[in-house]
Amino acid sequence: MGDPKQAIMKKISINSSFFTENRKKLSSLMMKDSAAIINSNDILPSNADGTVKFIQNSDLFYLTGIMQEETILILNPGSKTKEHKEILFIRDYNPDLEVWEGKKLSVQHASEISGIKTVFELSRFEDALHDLMCSTDNIYMNTNDHDRSKNIVESRDIRFINHCKKYYPLHSYHRISPLIYSLRVIKSDTEIELLQNACNITGDGFRRLLKFVKPGVMEYEVEAELAHEYIKQGASFADYEPIIASGENACFLHYVKNDDPCNSGDVLLLDVAAGWANYNADMTRSIPVNGKFTKRQKEVYNGVLRAMKGTIKEMKPGKSVRDIIMVTRELIAKELLDLKLVKTGDVKDIKIKSAEFKKYYPHDVSHFLGLGVHDVGEFDVPVKPGMVLTCEPGIYIREEKLGIRIENDILITKKGNVDFMAGVPSEADEIEDLMNS
Repeated sequence: MGDPKQAIMKKISINSSFFTENRKKLSSLMMKDSAAIINSNDILPSNADGTVKFIQNSDLFYLTGIMQEETILILNPGSKTKEHKEILFIRDYNPDLEVWEGKKLSVQHASEISGIKTVFELSRFEDALHDLMCSTDNIYMNTNDHDRSKNIVESRDIRFINHCKKYYPLHSYHRISPLIYSLRVIKSDTEIELLQNACNITGDGFRRLLKFVKPGVMEYEVEAELAHEYIKQGASFADYEPIIASGENACFLHYVKNDDPCNSGDVLLLDVAAGWANYNADMTRSIPVNGKFTKRQKEVYNGVLRAMKGTIKEMKPGKSVRDIIMVTRELIAKELLDLKLVKTGDVKDIKIKSAEFKKYYPHDVSHFLGLGVHDVGEFDVPVKPGMVLTCEPGIYIREEKLGIRIENDILITKKGNVDFMAGVPSEADEIEDLMNS
């Protein structure tokens, strides 16, 4: 386990040059005579006067490092005024609000974090927007473009797009997301270090659990142990709800109730990880509650582990995520046959999963990882060095109340790949030994 104080110091030391370089790269991709406007996320209401915990727009964070609401970035690389090529707007100083919520960013502090020299309070934004629109024809706007997101809730960016189209209808509007995503999908050295640290802390939490889990422990107690370890090291949970699923609960892919007891004879599936400076790990492990797999449980476990190891070998430049998905389907098909869960005809065509195949392996093996757990990236183009992907095969046998999934996080390099979680126990015998030591 690393020194928590040293870890916390690392967390707050993301150099502003990282964000400056990201803006420089994005500006180089924009067309001439264009500007980009990117908003922070809203603070969402819950009930009465309550609000949901604030989560920053990951694109804005990637470009500025700012974690505060009511923030807007203007990129105008073609501006004739050097000071207006990059402008950051932050919430106006409000001494009454400060009494309730603590200090908000000052202009100076926002400039230090982001590396942007021109920082104004938000009350100056409308005038700046009007000046920009009078001098620029092409405006890039930000949207959340993800094939599994329906964007039902109207975001701050969407409201702003509607505002601009109403008051400046003759401009040409363009999506900035394809440009940002093309940058975000390739991780820099800084991002790789942040992701590795998130994985290291996740591994520390898992080792802690191996000493803690025993029959009678509640799923939420397991979650609390992880929270203790993560928070102690200055981290948080990654940006998804922890899945702490014992017995049959492990067969429900997004089970998040976490309120059942862990019984002797159950396998406990843990899909839970740490987040570090907005970068996310994503780990799954499956462990025997009483410290010993049954023969059947170990057969299924080792089958999933073989599928993960076989898939990781094929995660290299030139293959698309879709290609990797098909590799895993072949491997899982063999394991399902060996476990006598399916017949040959059930796995004949892995491109189109049969009902029996889907019954035991309903999901696929990989997604991109970074500022989002399900991060930006295209599944049908060859992967490149610098991309980070998960590898998470599983087999779920509901009639046996047994679900096994194992997941590591993989960095693609020119020479193959690097497993960020290679040091986190995954062998069945090793897990048993650590639980009983």
